[in-house]
Amino acid sequence: MKTPRLPIAIQQAVMQSLRDKLALANQKLGRSYPEPKVVYQQRGTAAGTAWLADYEIRLNPVLLLENQQAFVEEVVPHELAHLLVWKRFGRVAPHGKEWKWMMESVLGVPARRTHQFELESVRFNTFPYHCQCQQHQLTVRRHNRVLRGEAVYRCVRCGEPLIADTTN
Repeated sequence: MKTPRLPIAIQQAVMQSLRDKLALANQKLGRSYPEPKVVYQQRGTAAGTAWLADYEIRLNPVLLLENQQAFVEEVVPHELAHLLVWKRFGRVAPHGKEWKWMMESVLGVPARRTHQFELESVRFNTFPYHCQCQQHQLTVRRHNRVLRGEAVYRCVRCGEPLIADTTN
């Protein structure tokens, strides 16, 4: 799938959010952390990722187009918090107490680990699984790990292992 072209106004909103939150963090922390690079190359169902060694934020352009306000208000600060935590504390749990503190106390954003975006537009070749309480869609990568016996995935709601749907 070809990466969509993002309007300049959306890119400017992303950068404004990044700069505002970075300035807030620098002020509250008494530091002068540099501005990270932002690229729009994230694929799949992840809204964004923070690449620590590259000091880079990767955003999913498809999900960004579909969820502009949420990206500006939540995803950009979420990924920035990962980079700031890495700069300040080194390698720690990705969504641990340091990240939660950075999100809530420093950046003033609720510390949510995952997004709730509709994923139909970015989901390709998924495999149906189920647990006791709901249906799930596993990616090709996760499905293959199950087939090879390398992983067992569990429902975050009921905690039961996911079972491949053989009815399709």
